[in-house]
Amino acid sequence: MTQLTVHTRTTAAGPVMELTGELDYDSCSQVRELLPALILQAGQQLVIDLAGITFCDSSGLTALLAARNHALAVQAGIALAAVPGHLIRVFSIVGLDQVFPAHPTAQAAEAAWTPPATQP
Repeated sequence: MTQLTVHTRTTAAGPVMELTGELDYDSCSQVRELLPALILQAGQQLVIDLAGITFCDSSGLTALLAARNHALAVQAGIALAAVPGHLIRVFSIVGLDQVFPAHPTAQAAEAAWTPPATQP
């Protein structure tokens, strides 16, 4: 049985989803099922912290794309944080490094977020 732990927290920039363990066929449904419950508003940013990911297969990549689609559907942004070296290479090979902005830490991703301008 594959183990994946998902913790979420809320920041001013939006929700942060911290993933630990293996993100694969057996566990990716945890991420997908959590997405609709996240409080994510237009102009915010969903940060997915991958620091604790030890393995990710194509199903895991698909779950990350589902998270991106969820964020875009509500006109929010998405950023990845602390992408492990083994995933950076995979992301580069399949072109996901062009789809997901990445930051060294979740805090750096939060700091890079720019709040939407308020309209008069």
